[in-house]
Formats: sequence, structure tokens, C-alpha cells
Amino acid sequence: MGKYREYDADFKVKVVLEALRGEMSLAEICRENGIAADLLCRWRDAFLGRAPELFKTRHERSGEEERIVELERLVGQMTLELTAAKKVSGLLNSRSRNGGRS
Repeated sequence: MGKYREYDADFKVKVVLEALRGEMSLAEICRENGIAADLLCRWRDAFLGRAPELFKTRHERSGEEERIVELERLVGQMTLELTAAKKVSGLLNSRSRNGGRS
């Protein structure tokens, strides 16, 4: 059995939203859900840290998407170059084994 319990995303969101509402103390929420206070604090901090991603403008996201497209293009180009280099290397190795004859 693993050392740590794993919680699904829906459970984490439910618990974090309870904490953010402030209707119950963190201790009460932790007791009710069987989790440690430091775990809830980490989930809350991660939730709040990523919240700005939800509100990025289309322009901000498009810049990131353009960067991803450019990186994917570069990976494709490098893959083609690597394939070509392997073919040339294979041809050169077979020629050197054959004494330079084709």
C-alpha cells in the first residue's frame, strides 16, 4: 500500500471552495474531510496561484499558443533532419564496409 492517499480533483476543489467561503474554520473542514491542515493550505495556495490562468485574455493565450506552434514546428524540423542524418550515416557506413563500391 502507498504511503500517501490520493484525492481526485473534484474533492480538492470542493474542500478548497469550502475553505474560501469561510463559513467553517480550516480545522473543522479538515476534520470533516479527514485531511491535514497543511494539505488543505497547499491545495488552497495552488488553487489561488492558478486562478489568474482562468482570466487570461484571448490575446495573452494566443501568444502562448503561437509559441507552442513554433516549438512544435521546430521539433518536426529537427525530426526530419535527424532522419536524414541517420540515412546518410547508414549509406556512408555501408560504403566503407564495401570498400567504397556502391
